[in-house]
Amino acid sequence: MYAPERRQEILRLAREAGRVDVLSLADRFQVTAETVRRDLTALDRAGLVRRVHGGAIPAGRLDFEPDLAEREATAADEKDRIAAAALAELPDGGSVVLDAGSTVARLAAAIPVETALTVVTHALPVAARLADHAGIDLHLVGGRVRHRTRAAVDAWALRAYAEIRADVLFLATNGFTAEGGLTTPDLAEAAVKRAAMAAARRVVLLADSSKAGQEHFARFGSFADVDLLITDTGLDPAHEAAIEAAGTEVVLA
Repeated sequence: MYAPERRQEILRLAREAGRVDVLSLADRFQVTAETVRRDLTALDRAGLVRRVHGGAIPAGRLDFEPDLAEREATAADEKDRIAAAALAELPDGGSVVLDAGSTVARLAAAIPVETALTVVTHALPVAARLADHAGIDLHLVGGRVRHRTRAAVDAWALRAYAEIRADVLFLATNGFTAEGGLTTPDLAEAAVKRAAMAAARRVVLLADSSKAGQEHFARFGSFADVDLLITDTGLDPAHEAAIEAAGTEVVLA
């Protein structure tokens, strides 16, 4: 296969899957990783893809944000395993912040009804899952609600998080890399995540492995800010090693 043909196929795969990674492409086309990197660089310069750590995404997708229903249906089994593992991180009778995210919402749904806990959240789906738990002292943070995530953002939410200090934050992200940190498409959402991180003594990131290597427009933290990442067994060992080298414990569920 000639380089132009290979690059056309890479572009097709990127548009179809939403992203491509260097190692998988090298194996698919039986070429070296360096050859694939040159292909991706050529496509990037042509404005057809954007290079991200370990691969590329179609141009225009750095700020792409799937809606709530799509995120709920993606990597459902992996998210259920991550949520089950996260139950062990709940403080006994303590306080937690639950971020907006489909995996965090699964954790909320998995919390036993009899659990005694103080919960603060700016995510309407999370609050809805916990509203009937008699043992939970539920605090709903207000603000402008983003339709796509059903999460409160802007000044009200930022002020609320500035006034608390919780034991644990269960954090969500749209993408993560060891070097680039944690990212999400929306600046307002990123600001609330940053405020929530500052409001907790311990930060536990819940993110399935498909988000590894993805980078979005708004950066809200680094792995230096994260105590524990709970993800699934699909995480590339290279990503795992780099994240642990940054000082974050990694648990594969």
